[in-house]
Amino acid sequence: MRTVNVHEAKTQFSRLIAAAHAGEMILEAKDGKPWARLVPPETDRPQRQPGLLRGQIQLTPIDVLLAPLPS
Repeated sequence: MRTVNVHEAKTQFSRLIAAAHAGEMILEAKDGKPWARLVPPETDRPQRQPGLLRGQIQLTPIDVLLAPLPS
């Protein structure tokens, strides 16, 4: 993670955004203390498809799961 001060971030904002878009995390600091963070955009998650594994997984029946344990 690269750290830049706020003044540098203001003068090089376009370059910092391009670096963040390329995957770099950039921490902006003011008086040596963390102030803000530029992070890469989130990647698109694939759409969920309900029932995709239907018929491929066998679940234990509920009455077996809730049956008392042997002593």
